[in-house]
Amino acid sequence: MKKHFYGPDPARSLSRVPQMDRNDKMGLVVLGIDPGFGSIGYGIVRVKGGDVRALDYGCFTTPSGLSFPKRLMLIYEKVIEFVATYQPSRIAIEKLFFEKNTKTAIDVSQARGVILLAAALSGLPIIECTPLQVKLAVTGYGKAEKRQVQHMMKLLLNLPSLPRQDDAADALAIAYCGAFMC
Repeated sequence: MKKHFYGPDPARSLSRVPQMDRNDKMGLVVLGIDPGFGSIGYGIVRVKGGDVRALDYGCFTTPSGLSFPKRLMLIYEKVIEFVATYQPSRIAIEKLFFEKNTKTAIDVSQARGVILLAAALSGLPIIECTPLQVKLAVTGYGKAEKRQVQHMMKLLLNLPSLPRQDDAADALAIAYCGAFMC
């Protein structure tokens, strides 16, 4: 029995390669960030010609024993470090959506503000994507489950295995979405 995986046709997705400077040998590099304050997902993708590849991805954490302002400072410094290391063409960040925990929403919103500040100070264009836009862009379904996003990132970015951490898979999906302007 043939397995069916629902999502966008990868060949069709690649036909929407974003415009970039013809002289740019690196192609279009996008830093995607899944905001948080305890665990922050990051993903860096490169689009060159019809090829979309992950350059790096993962999560970084801020120690829970630190004061909240120091945790925000660490987030700021890490974003600046990513910009200096990968020299992205743009930064994509997920817009927040919370239904329940107000305390968490406020803390994550403050962390997102610090990430936006670091991005703005870097002078790079900032693309903001909603969770629905990201899921729709990578799976073809705006209410896709985390596992579907992980599978599509493996497929679309030709990864050797599924990204294990949800935040890292989300950040790759945000970067992918940002490459194609959501």
